[in-house]
Amino acid sequence: MNMNRIIFIWIGLVFTTISCTNSAKKNVDQVEEQQSNNPLDVAFGDPFVIYDNDSDTYYMYGTGGVANGFMAYSSKDLKNWEKRGQVYSSDQKKAWGTKDFWAPEVYKRNGKYYIFYSAHWKENPTNELENYKIGVAVADNPLGPFEDMTGKPLFDPGYPIIDANVYFSEDGKLYLYYSRCCYEHAVESEISNWAKEKNMFDQVEESWIYGVELATDFSTVIGEPVLLLRPPVSMEDKQSEWESRSVTSGEVNRRWTEGSYLFKHNDLYYMMYSANFFGGQHYAVGYATSTSPLGPFQKADTNPILQKNIDNGGTVSGTGHNSLLTDRNGKTWCVYHGRTTETGDERMVFLDELEISKDGVLRVNGPTVKN
Repeated sequence: MNMNRIIFIWIGLVFTTISCTNSAKKNVDQVEEQQSNNPLDVAFGDPFVIYDNDSDTYYMYGTGGVANGFMAYSSKDLKNWEKRGQVYSSDQKKAWGTKDFWAPEVYKRNGKYYIFYSAHWKENPTNELENYKIGVAVADNPLGPFEDMTGKPLFDPGYPIIDANVYFSEDGKLYLYYSRCCYEHAVESEISNWAKEKNMFDQVEESWIYGVELATDFSTVIGEPVLLLRPPVSMEDKQSEWESRSVTSGEVNRRWTEGSYLFKHNDLYYMMYSANFFGGQHYAVGYATSTSPLGPFQKADTNPILQKNIDNGGTVSGTGHNSLLTDRNGKTWCVYHGRTTETGDERMVFLDELEISKDGVLRVNGPTVKN
């Protein structure tokens, strides 16, 4: 074997080794990127995360962690979260809520930060058990303190409402989405008739999702709310099985469509929503689409797109009330709460990637848990 051939073979071996090493490193990097960090060390229900450009920081808000108000966490990498204390308290002059402070969502507009939230309204002459309304508070900083804007709820539709979500349209219009509570809202359906025949429940109450135009200064709503989503009436409906599990399992005599989150992709509006009892294992997420922000919406055939996995050897249940976050790198995350066999009844925060296929079909790559 001549010297030139020996050198040629040696060079080939070197390049092969380098190539294999780089390939192995690339595979390791990909695995590290795909590793789950769920559940996060944050005990929130109804989590909502924003990315603040000014501080290059993520801020998380949610239900729980403090009495009669809201607290926040911050993070630089979506993995390590620091508790930042209370950002809204009902101990203020313009407070209108008395208890059950739920589902905060924060939006930055014109240099200010606005928190939309649900609470039990102190104006309750008939002593209703669920006198929930939606309010707005404002701050100069994502960590507050948030001060109520008016001293009263945003509006009163004549029934209890929760789970505010705001959509900012390209034409400058704003839209508010919310859920009418199940409270004293018994609805006849084939499911309710079935439950009565089975001697399970005499009636079934339902929550429905509505949408309405919102004033650009967040001071009030414009026009009348429009019914957008409700549980199926017919048992033959494709959505009936998964949206009725809290009833058919005997868990509770209520069916929900709540926790809505609206976004637009291409020319289609997507409304993600949660169904079933938030405190139970059947809580799950589906979505519907429309060509208009106020519907009509068509529920997806692939629902639910996020649900418990404990029946398939997993450890997660009660997955729901999601929002979406686009991180600084452009990746979209589904932010939601869930429970694991290790964390018990405590609602914990999960982040899993949301994918949209070429055909516009949503997929949540979860629920995942860290090893």
